[in-house]
Amino acid sequence: MDKVALTAGALYVIVLLRAGGTFALGWLAGAGARRSRLSARFSSERFQRVERAIQRWGAPVVAVSFLTVGFQTAANFLAGSMRMPLPRYLPALFLGGAAWALLYATVGIGVLDMLGRVFAGSTALGVAVVAALLLAVCGVVAYRKRKSARPVADTEAGGPAQEA
Repeated sequence: MDKVALTAGALYVIVLLRAGGTFALGWLAGAGARRSRLSARFSSERFQRVERAIQRWGAPVVAVSFLTVGFQTAANFLAGSMRMPLPRYLPALFLGGAAWALLYATVGIGVLDMLGRVFAGSTALGVAVVAALLLAVCGVVAYRKRKSARPVADTEAGGPAQEA
């Protein structure tokens, strides 16, 4: 069997178990919250409207969430806690999980293979490539953090308002 097909199959089983488990945990958490002191909030008209919208339109969000980093767990948990019906959730899980598994089995394994070849050919070059990638990621994170923190700092310090 092909290495990519075997990897994709294993990743597919993993993502089905992980995302399905997250959905189930969300379902249980939502059921528990509906029996707690918070139950009054769950019976409000506004909450019911949001819950119906997620139950009806949340499946595409769940499917696409598998192509993101960090959002898929939240999407699956929310789908469970908002009691998305299984006939809507399962197709989204199967399609999104397949996309995730194929993406990681091809691109992810390809990147790891490329890094392995770079390290095998020249360890110094491999270390330099990994260091450059890490520096680029750190630079992007620092830039975004500084950019998002700047307006808050000006407002809290009583700094000048933006002129139009």
